[in-house]
Amino acid sequence: MNAFNSFKFSDELMESIEKLGFNSPTQIQSSSIPYILQGKDVIGESETGSGKTLAFGAGIVEKAIPGKGLQALVITPTRELAEQVRKELKKIAVNKKLNVISVYGGVAINPQIYALRTAEVVIATPGRLKDHLQRRTVDTSGIKILVLDEADKMLDMGFVDDIEDIIKTCPRDRQTLFFSATIPPRIEELSNRYMRNPINVSTKKQVDPNKLKQFYYSIPKNFKLSLLLHLIKKENSKLVMVFCNTRRTTDFVVKNLKINGIDAIAIHGGFTQNKRENSMEDFKKGNSFVLVCTDVAARGIHVDHVSHIVNYEIPKNPIDYVHRIGRTARAGEEGKVINLLCDDDYGNFSRILNEYRDFDVKQMEKPYVEKIKIVNNNNSRTNNPRGNTYNRRRRFR
Repeated sequence: MNAFNSFKFSDELMESIEKLGFNSPTQIQSSSIPYILQGKDVIGESETGSGKTLAFGAGIVEKAIPGKGLQALVITPTRELAEQVRKELKKIAVNKKLNVISVYGGVAINPQIYALRTAEVVIATPGRLKDHLQRRTVDTSGIKILVLDEADKMLDMGFVDDIEDIIKTCPRDRQTLFFSATIPPRIEELSNRYMRNPINVSTKKQVDPNKLKQFYYSIPKNFKLSLLLHLIKKENSKLVMVFCNTRRTTDFVVKNLKINGIDAIAIHGGFTQNKRENSMEDFKKGNSFVLVCTDVAARGIHVDHVSHIVNYEIPKNPIDYVHRIGRTARAGEEGKVINLLCDDDYGNFSRILNEYRDFDVKQMEKPYVEKIKIVNNNNSRTNNPRGNTYNRRRRFR
């Protein structure tokens, strides 16, 4: 017997769930779905990949009525997450024939204006949705369910004013759901203003600490790229995610990995939406086994079989570090996190270790690594690209 039967879903939703092969609810689903179906406001603390989309999606599918206008609004921090949520909701809403669309920037607005006329469910990023509200091309007066997905990330990205403006356009008599990997004070403040007696649901972290190993190398800045290349070639890896703090560094790293024979791809906010989607799809399918990215790819995007996380640069925010490493050691698989530390990184790294004192991060002995020539972002070989000197080959330890 399918364990989802205990929720007493409609036949249409239950059929979709069974067709997708879901047999047992995850912890966040078991904890939150009963309250969501009762119409209560919920604050769910849950990691990416824990099944929260189905949790709030079940409430949307059960309560939205085809042909009755926009009734459910899901706000996400990134285009990638908006698209991912749209695809998942369409699968579980297929039997009810709900019109589910996504709305985000970086693409033409006119097709979205047309699609909004008949949509019952909209998944949107804050900036583009605010644009539609100002143009009066979206009507939020019939919203029954409002969802903030990855709420903490949206606040970190500076969307709090846009989010509040959006919330104020929705009916007061609505159900509000916040889902977030962490619940910082700002989310509690937001919930106090816009939620009605919310139920707090917190689930255990999905990353298995027994299967996640964390390490760091202390190295000169001008050997970072050489060590990264060495590790990618020597480690027994499946998929590898390399995190950088800026678009410029991301482009620099992926270009030099390619020059040195590594099939790497990049993703960051400077790419067009199509390019971002194509890069992520190539990585998920294993067409390219190394993805170099900024934190835009760390939140909300679930990729199976990531065995290694390499922090080429250490993030300023300790929470971003947690979300980066949360891409591996999932679903019973083992994972490894490797941090490359130079003088510029120790301040950020110390903040992470002070914030998460239970992290066991072991220092690794520097291996013998042969220095490589590099190409700077302007395509010129250089003797000193911001401290990286590779005009000759030598070893270090």
